[in-house]
Amino acid sequence: MNNDNGIIRVGVIGGGYMGKAHSVAARVASANAELGVEIRLEGVAASTPESAQRYKEKFGFHLAFESAEALLESDRIDAVIIASPQSTHLRFVKLAAAARKAMLCEKPMGQNLAEAQAIVEVAGNLPNLVGYNYIQTPATALAKSLLENGAIGEIIWYRGEHHEDFLVDADCNEWRKSGDANGTLGDLMPHPVHCALTLAGPIQSVIADLKKHPEVRNERTHPYANDDQVQCMCSFANGANGFISASRVAHGKKMGLTYEIHGTKGALKFDQEDQNSLHLYRAGRDAGFQRILAAPGHGQYAMFCQGPGHGTGYQDQIIIEQVAFYKAILGSEPARPSFADGLEVMKVCTAIRQSHHTQSWTVV
Repeated sequence: MNNDNGIIRVGVIGGGYMGKAHSVAARVASANAELGVEIRLEGVAASTPESAQRYKEKFGFHLAFESAEALLESDRIDAVIIASPQSTHLRFVKLAAAARKAMLCEKPMGQNLAEAQAIVEVAGNLPNLVGYNYIQTPATALAKSLLENGAIGEIIWYRGEHHEDFLVDADCNEWRKSGDANGTLGDLMPHPVHCALTLAGPIQSVIADLKKHPEVRNERTHPYANDDQVQCMCSFANGANGFISASRVAHGKKMGLTYEIHGTKGALKFDQEDQNSLHLYRAGRDAGFQRILAAPGHGQYAMFCQGPGHGTGYQDQIIIEQVAFYKAILGSEPARPSFADGLEVMKVCTAIRQSHHTQSWTVV
């Protein structure tokens, strides 16, 4: 950070879907959270210098860098947001760490467990955060608080899903269709796994199965395609058991990240397509699930609105995670989820793949 001027100069690598989301978030994060510092969009790098120039003009960066390496080595950058494909994550984290820059890296952390472990080791004690944005909703912050306060007793069962339909067309032009790291296990499954770890605690063992959709990418027409669907039974360290699944070929599902948590005294359930509501059932007190609207006092809701029920959206999740990143840079609180948290997700996903190959219970 440029301490003399109270400025955090941010560089973004990648200008696609997530690059834009992070660029927009960086412009407003300090004002939303009243951080008292300027977050400056200092520089952007993309797959080509021409792309970087376009993003500079679109999003309002001061500089367009010739390459990600040039951005990471520049003394004009204090903090870097890595919004490029996971195949680049380890290399860019190494360069950022060598230049002593704070790092926000999109999920998943690297292409495999070894890369994720290396990312944690290389980052060391530099401020770092991994981009699991769905955990940032105020309703989920409320769910975590209720669980910690024993509102539904001890957790006995957990169900988590992330179902979408963006790849039901086999001929669509998607980079996700090949390579183990890009399948549903590498792309969607980390989100419900991270939710499970955050809300229900460590996972000890899994038994899982991965499949291609038989009518979309079968062995004859798409022999090298990766997984479309993942399903996994799991046992938690606290004694609970559960089920986690993900699909990119679930017709009608647009943002089907959901969880349902049953305890000894009640239950909670959440649906990302209705992200400003949490449903609570308290045994012996409620006739059925009660809908709670997101409101001030639930996570970072008050950063955006002082009235309950007005709601937050997808872009606000990115702002919330960036605020956590900048607070870590300023030393006011540790960043969550950190690279270490991202590593735990990769451990579970690795065990899921191993279980699929052996068709047996696998220890995480």
